[in-house]
Amino acid sequence: MTLMKSFAAGAVAALMATAAYAECEISSGNVNVLANDFPALKAITGTAAECASGGATISANHNKDFRNITVQALTPNPAEYTSVIVANSSIVPLLNEGLLRPLDDLVAKHGQGIPKNQLITIDGKIMAIAFMANAQHLFLRQDVLDQVGKSAPASWEEVVETAQAIKDAGIMDHPFAFLSMSDWNLGEEFVNMYLGHGGEFFKPGTAEPAINNEQGIATLNMLKELVALSNPDFLTYNTATVVPIWKSGDIAIAQLWGSSGGELLSGEGAEEGVAENTVLVGAPTVAGGSTPASSLWWDGFTIAKNISDEDAEATFLAMMHGTSEKMVTANNDAAVWLMESYVPGPAAAGVAATATAGAEPYPMLPYMGLLHQAVFEELPDFLQGNESAEKTLADIEAAYTAAAKEAGYL
Repeated sequence: MTLMKSFAAGAVAALMATAAYAECEISSGNVNVLANDFPALKAITGTAAECASGGATISANHNKDFRNITVQALTPNPAEYTSVIVANSSIVPLLNEGLLRPLDDLVAKHGQGIPKNQLITIDGKIMAIAFMANAQHLFLRQDVLDQVGKSAPASWEEVVETAQAIKDAGIMDHPFAFLSMSDWNLGEEFVNMYLGHGGEFFKPGTAEPAINNEQGIATLNMLKELVALSNPDFLTYNTATVVPIWKSGDIAIAQLWGSSGGELLSGEGAEEGVAENTVLVGAPTVAGGSTPASSLWWDGFTIAKNISDEDAEATFLAMMHGTSEKMVTANNDAAVWLMESYVPGPAAAGVAATATAGAEPYPMLPYMGLLHQAVFEELPDFLQGNESAEKTLADIEAAYTAAAKEAGYL
């Protein structure tokens, strides 16, 4: 948590700084990158692929379910991939299994100019190079808000009020959407809302769960109010689903990742008037609190442990080129980049506002993933009206406790 707060503070204060990277020169070695599937990461791997020359090969697998295969893919020797692009949570299983190569030697040789706020250091060793900041926050249709006489909502209670006003006015049947697909996405919505309520996920200094409380109940009830204003198919809503719906003009308020901002502001593929009226603001607070109901994230690249030194060096050079000034200049609005050539624009507004308002980092704890999974497996029954909040929280803690005992955390 200290690491993430330091990172966030440095990132927001600078918005953001690093050294320009040298041109890529790779004549041998194999580079194979595993990453999530969204435009900013494709921009990085696409630029990295320019390094292929001579006997070097560079490829990438962009997979929205990459989290489910990283450990299995990096366990063999040699590993199936030479690099995984990770975030706060997805790096933890790889660290737990000892599947990542410390980068200190490669940074000393090829990355002396990388600023400290990009060096993700665990137990004194550099384990990843961060290149972008991210957070979920509100996307709004200003023209629709104007129709109902509402300003940008600052709290989730105001989101509900505004969305209900839009629905009551007959403008849209389902004016709100967030990433509520019944997988990792839904778990993240719970994490965000629970943080906004000031909740602690575990008893201090332990892996014992601590969500079965008033904050947990309030979190579930607010999520239920929100899905009532979303499409009945809300359990299928991830980024790939909601972004096209936004472009079609069928929703007016959405909570999305900041990394979607550049695409939605560009207007590409959108109905007339949608992009022009799209406004990005910080994540709202909830229940009278002052902390945004969101979590701060970084994305960065790692190097697999079970690969040759030659492939490790080739991968580092390729990924440095992939995160170079050239890539940023060509894709400035695709993300909130951490490189000095990045020029913050409207697409960065929501992430910056969320960070400066004091959003908490997503917990980098070895057992957080087990709780996250228990949440998204148990939460749909509550959201569909099949059980009470109290029963759902008890089921989440029971499922987590069983998994944590099996993993040796309890």
